Amino acid sequence: MEAVIKKELILEGLCCGNCAAKIEQDVNKLEGVEAASIDFISKTLSMKIADNADLNSIMTQTGHIIKNREPDINVKEKAIAVPGRKVLYFSGLDCADCAAKIEREVAGIEGVKEAVLDFVSQKLTIDVINSRDLAAIARQAVEAAARIEPGIEISGTPKALKQSSDDGRKELIKRIAFAAGALIFIIAFSFEFSFPLELGLFLTSYLLVGGEVVFRAAKNISRGQVFDENFLMSIATIGAFAIGEFPEGVAVMLFYQIGEFFQGMAVNRSRKSIMALMDIRPDFASLKIGNEVRRVSPEEVGIGDIIIIKPGEKIPLDGKVIDGKSTLDTSALTGESAPRDVEEGSEVLSGSINKSGVLTVEVSKEFGESTVSKILEMVQKASSKKAPTENFITKFARYYTPFVVFAAVALAVIPPLVIPGAVFSEWINRALVFLVVSCPCALVVSIPLSFFGGIGGASRNGILIKGSSYLEALNNVDTVVFDKTGTLTKGIFKVTQVIPSEGMDEKRLVEYAAYAESYSNHPIALSIQKAYEKEIDKSLVSEYQEISGRGIKVKVRDKSVLAGNARLMRDNGIICREFDDIGTAVHVAVNGSYSGVIIISDEIKPDSSKAVSQLRSSGVKNLIMLTGDSKAVGERVGKEIGLDEVYSELLPHQKVEKLELIEGRKQPGKKLAFVGDGINDAPVLARADIGIAMGGLGSDAAIEAADIVLMTDEPSKIASAIKIARHTRSIVWQNIIFALGVKGIILVLGAMGIATMWEAVFGDVGVAVIAILNAMRVMRIQRS
Repeated sequence: MEAVIKKELILEGLCCGNCAAKIEQDVNKLEGVEAASIDFISKTLSMKIADNADLNSIMTQTGHIIKNREPDINVKEKAIAVPGRKVLYFSGLDCADCAAKIEREVAGIEGVKEAVLDFVSQKLTIDVINSRDLAAIARQAVEAAARIEPGIEISGTPKALKQSSDDGRKELIKRIAFAAGALIFIIAFSFEFSFPLELGLFLTSYLLVGGEVVFRAAKNISRGQVFDENFLMSIATIGAFAIGEFPEGVAVMLFYQIGEFFQGMAVNRSRKSIMALMDIRPDFASLKIGNEVRRVSPEEVGIGDIIIIKPGEKIPLDGKVIDGKSTLDTSALTGESAPRDVEEGSEVLSGSINKSGVLTVEVSKEFGESTVSKILEMVQKASSKKAPTENFITKFARYYTPFVVFAAVALAVIPPLVIPGAVFSEWINRALVFLVVSCPCALVVSIPLSFFGGIGGASRNGILIKGSSYLEALNNVDTVVFDKTGTLTKGIFKVTQVIPSEGMDEKRLVEYAAYAESYSNHPIALSIQKAYEKEIDKSLVSEYQEISGRGIKVKVRDKSVLAGNARLMRDNGIICREFDDIGTAVHVAVNGSYSGVIIISDEIKPDSSKAVSQLRSSGVKNLIMLTGDSKAVGERVGKEIGLDEVYSELLPHQKVEKLELIEGRKQPGKKLAFVGDGINDAPVLARADIGIAMGGLGSDAAIEAADIVLMTDEPSKIASAIKIARHTRSIVWQNIIFALGVKGIILVLGAMGIATMWEAVFGDVGVAVIAILNAMRVMRIQRS
């Protein structure tokens, strides 16, 4: 696979969903661009560019495309995390000489390869030789900058630009002009004036209210961009003036501007509602340095550093409690309201809130790798993986607007030429209705908002979905395949029975088994080590050999020890008794002689039966379990929770093969979901249509391998995810049917001369506002 360069651009001022779709389409056509997608919610253009392409040329062309489509957009390049690189953003740095001093001082810090401070953007980029030193070097850089220029603010993320006094004046002038235009329109509409004065009043009102729209349309036409909302509104209202409908021309522009204002409010409110779900990012970390505690940015803290978390504060980074006891609110991460008690030795995850005692925590992950960062990154990037419905709407919008515009031209010209007595002014008026109603913004804005809201609502319920394509795919799941250990069962193994053979006592049997399993981190091995209750001297262990799907072969004090399942014993010619009906049996043989068996039991989760029941109720037809455990244990678990099929004694590669066979049986158009722990089951998770990691929070392997991550260990969350997916789909199709239905009716009524431009404005802006507000309903789905 060829290497690619990733670029992300922030498009400040992007407010037209249709224009965003056109920009995305044009950028995808550029030679060297492998993929490009715009997230309208975060106003981010993400690009993948071939490594051998002319990067500067592509970025220049992209800038021209954006400016041609939307001249008022301010384009900023977003820094993408690079190993060994740190970017700091300054606010209030207004001295170029001080900036040069900061750059020189940071460049002189030991371990820094290069430091560049862009005075215009107030961004300091630091490249280091060893990424392990990054956090410490960042701290030194912050200290140096604060010492040289004490009044500046420093952050790991870009600060929002404050509105300048000029911008404030422009906004105020625009509002005054709109108010004056509206007042003049009311006067001109309410009283009778001579024709020249009436025309002058309406024209003045029109220019005050809609002059900006006409100016933007003219600028866009000069760049070859015709089919946008500015052009459609301008030509429709100017056409109304041309046929003598002065009040209607001004009124359409007036209500269009009011509608745009409310649409902007609705979009911003929706964005804030969605982003509020992700308000789990910690603002600071209390870093302990010697006897001093300093408040720093979480990005400045490194692995092994000690942080203090007081009651009421968010835990800023993943780590381990080394002192203190407290209760944590993990609802922002898991969607569960039940508090979690932690004490010395407990693992804590960033994004949780400390409710009671003071905690001292040793940091185990840098901020960029912490749980809260991964969650934020997943949710923010989720909309780049677009659902088929989104892609359809984007393609539909590309053809819909030109089609309606040409239909309007035909409606204005053809009937007066072929219908006796037809008047051009009447048919032009009907054609103007077509122009006003032809913009598809209601769809291209509300559909992505619906999917993003569904992903946000799922996140609030403790379900991380990596993209709207996976959210939509959940609607078609008819087969769910489960792993057993850690998914349907607790995965907490305990030695429940020790049965030695003649001549062997229980303690010695457990000792041999514990030494044999001393290098394994498998839950069964750990349970045996725990049952031994003594420290294991690994110097007594040699010739360790793990036999896949069987067990362990090893030498302990020069004695050959086998520990594993019955197949391992049979392979070595040792006769053993079967104990599969009461748990997992670990048979032990010493020097080729059978020494006994240790029984380990795993408890079924109380939530598993509920999950199976809810999935059946939601229409999932096939519920199957794949396990490496024995047939008797697998069938016992399957029968107890009500599964349809159980496949046992499978090695990891056999799970993939079995999954492929199951997938071959599913109906066309249906999806198969595999649910596993995300670590041992990574190959199967990747092979399934939808990979779901159970209890994967904090596990890098789970987050990487799965398409959906359940933040708790409850399998019933799968049914909740399907419920959210169906709720989202329902709202998406409500918006599609409503928008197209209303526009279609207005087009028909307009062609018949019944609908006026007043109805057309509702069909454009009114429908968009209603669709956006409807999209926000997906956020209100309750936890189940």
